Amino acid sequence: MPRAILLVMDSVGVGGAIDSDKYFNGSISDSGSNTILNIAKACESGIASEGRTGPLRVPTLQSLGLGNAISLSTGDTAPNIPIVEKGAAYAVAAPVSMGKDTITGHWELAGVPLDCDWHYFPDTDKAFDTELVNLICDLGKLEGILGNCHASGTEILNELGEEHCQSGNPICYTSADSVFQIAAHEEYFGLSRLYDLCHLLAPYLHKMNVGRVIARPFIGNNKSGWSRTINRRDFAMAPPKKILSEWMQEDGIATLALGKIGDIFSMRGFDRLIKGEDVQLMQALESEIETGSDDSFIFGNFVEFDTLYGHRRDISGYAKALEWFDTEISKIISKLRKDDFLVLTADHGNDPTWSGSEHTRENVPILMVGASPNKNKKVNFVDVAATVANYMSLPTIGPGKSLL
Repeated sequence: MPRAILLVMDSVGVGGAIDSDKYFNGSISDSGSNTILNIAKACESGIASEGRTGPLRVPTLQSLGLGNAISLSTGDTAPNIPIVEKGAAYAVAAPVSMGKDTITGHWELAGVPLDCDWHYFPDTDKAFDTELVNLICDLGKLEGILGNCHASGTEILNELGEEHCQSGNPICYTSADSVFQIAAHEEYFGLSRLYDLCHLLAPYLHKMNVGRVIARPFIGNNKSGWSRTINRRDFAMAPPKKILSEWMQEDGIATLALGKIGDIFSMRGFDRLIKGEDVQLMQALESEIETGSDDSFIFGNFVEFDTLYGHRRDISGYAKALEWFDTEISKIISKLRKDDFLVLTADHGNDPTWSGSEHTRENVPILMVGASPNKNKKVNFVDVAATVANYMSLPTIGPGKSLL
């Protein structure tokens, strides 16, 4: 009885997609961005040495074909991530839908390409119009909001955290993605109150084709500093068609969502959800691998590459996180059962060496353990869903084609 494990290494891209020149971070296009390659180059040159030293060390991912994927994507060779001549089961996936955000990438990986254009808020002094601001105030019984702009999630807390605590008005901001984010202090504003406001607001924004409303709770004060907590919650627009987890569930296969996967897909097709920091998720994954039932599907997301290091352009932190993941995934692989199928991939890039603080439009690796593709080649994101479904003996629903 087989098991399939699909893990998204959030933002671990391997080189600019064919249309990356049409996507921008500020005034700089994403053409030439390459999350893994550029981190490896930074490590080799010695500029990624905070909390770690030396070249990027990811021997497990390298043995699975990460270097091959980089070469297949762009023709480049990453320092200390050589190509594997034999044995690696890998491919490179290209995004097809417009956008370089979480929802777009995950929907495609789950077999559903985007069939509409997302709504994006303008990068102006007032990102949200008066009608939307009034709606937020009415729904939350608020006197006003703070922010109303494009912003970095950590920087805006330093700027407006104290005013928020004094006024009681939530901090509302957006980014280059199709998101509406509300930051509020867990004590001064209240966690349940923040969730309620996001829950009430989400249907209105989903009608506008805004992909997600994100609750961003934080704690702290001006003296100790402000820090976001693990209680983030995403209120995402539901996919327009059935996704991979629903294909599984309808066939009687037990399904588990790890991390923000449950939020991204509004728990569609999942029996259980485990949330937490990446360290906690890895521990939960190891437990599931050891004791979980046969004939099951695990869909997980390790988000901290993206949230803690990519957006903050922290090259050393990103490199250290990759090395931690490499060590831990080696333990997972050693405990896989004979009929287990593990797929490691990503949803977009977030090159910490790049301009700005937004995602980068990149191809992503597909690294497989437990089955081999017919050919190591360039494919599309939707082919990941078809490949996992094929391994579990399910018919493919949607445009994807199995690699197996």
